[in-house]
Amino acid sequence: MNNNWINDLEQWITYVTGIVGDIASAAWGVPSIIILVGTGLFLTIRMKFIQFRGFKHAIELVAGKHDKKDDPGEVSHFQALTAALSATVGTGNIAGVAMAIGIGGPGALFWMWITALVGMASKYTSCTLAIKYRMFHPDGTVSGGPMHTLKNGLKMPTLATLFALFAFIASFGIGNLVQANSVVSGLTFIMPDIKGYKWIIGLILTGAVGLVIIGGFKRIAHVASYIVPFMAILYTGAALIILVLNSDQIILAFQTIFLWAFNPPAVGGGVLGASVSIGIGEAMRHGVARGVFSNESGLGSAPMAHATAKTKEPVREGLVASLEPFIDTIVICTMTGLVIVIMGINIMGITKPEDWGDVILYVIKVNNLEGASLSAFAFKEGLGQAGSWIVSLGLVFFAYSTVITWSYYGDRSAEFLFGEKAVLPYRIVYTIIVFIGAVVPIKLVWNLSDITNILMALPNLISLVLLAGLVKKWTDKYFSEMKQR
Repeated sequence: MNNNWINDLEQWITYVTGIVGDIASAAWGVPSIIILVGTGLFLTIRMKFIQFRGFKHAIELVAGKHDKKDDPGEVSHFQALTAALSATVGTGNIAGVAMAIGIGGPGALFWMWITALVGMASKYTSCTLAIKYRMFHPDGTVSGGPMHTLKNGLKMPTLATLFALFAFIASFGIGNLVQANSVVSGLTFIMPDIKGYKWIIGLILTGAVGLVIIGGFKRIAHVASYIVPFMAILYTGAALIILVLNSDQIILAFQTIFLWAFNPPAVGGGVLGASVSIGIGEAMRHGVARGVFSNESGLGSAPMAHATAKTKEPVREGLVASLEPFIDTIVICTMTGLVIVIMGINIMGITKPEDWGDVILYVIKVNNLEGASLSAFAFKEGLGQAGSWIVSLGLVFFAYSTVITWSYYGDRSAEFLFGEKAVLPYRIVYTIIVFIGAVVPIKLVWNLSDITNILMALPNLISLVLLAGLVKKWTDKYFSEMKQR
């Protein structure tokens, strides 16, 4: 009887996962891709390629060159950046890239780059607006983000409420369930014997999250300022070692990425009789979806963290924020993607870009590797058991930092929707859901996250387009004054 109940539940979950997957595919169809990337491209042109011309100054700001202790806000530019990065540098950089390549082929990585480059302008615009329209509480704490921009900047309270509602829901998916799930996936890859003890991992992670988020954003930012730089350096350092050891394959890896981005070859047959169909649409859809999931450009989440920065100049924090997609996707995601592609090349003895389809069939499909387990497999091929451990440690710390920062995004949304009294209950529920995330099916979680992501992005993108003229005016004024100093 008990076994029948379990089988029925598994069948029901599989059925629901399929339905949610169909909805996610529709949500991330061509229209959504055009809206997200198109908005980023529009802002790139409107702001005169701010992500490139403001890059050097953004680094100076992060280094504290223009910090003033008496400026209004809660945290420094650096702490705001690391806190926001702790939400973006997460499982998307490890599991998300692997899922994009496993489903959409190596070409998905190219579309992640495009999403990041134009996303830098989106991030700049949204975080500039967050500083301009933030609100201060009597105790000195700050609330900001697209909901305040929509309400105070555009006088659109209905859209503001919708954004806060979608962000509230998304916090349990992209910021919570996905992260806990991927931690388990990575750990069970290197320690298969713990598969029956997921609940223990969930309990430990739950306790660690609760200890931090109860202290509010200052504690979150403090913890993130240590975790993110350390793990980013460790993870990218390991990836660089693999790339140096396989430097003769880097050119072929890039050729493979570009071929599969624009002209994916037919894949099929072989001795296993398997077949896979991957077109440009699949590479683009999964690359953009995972790119947005990874760097969150256009979603409107990061502005809530950047709104807390100590500054009187909205443009400054916008410039700091524009570095996020670069660090997250152009640097860290590229490291993961190149390692996976190069290890696939080595395993199958590939000499031509079009042959990478064999990797999809024989390495990914046959071995049932997906998400974090594929990344761990690739790093293990490159560095032995140490590679697997580095991926797993990366998952644990990246996911942990993502969970604690997204709790802040969720509680700011809860505050906007229900008032300050809702913040503590939200934090309690959020902490409990961390435990649930450790045992739910990964595909269902990712599909649900994709849906909430696009719903969250739409109100934010509207504010970016309608207020782009104002942001351009502030930008021009700021750089004009900078030249005169």
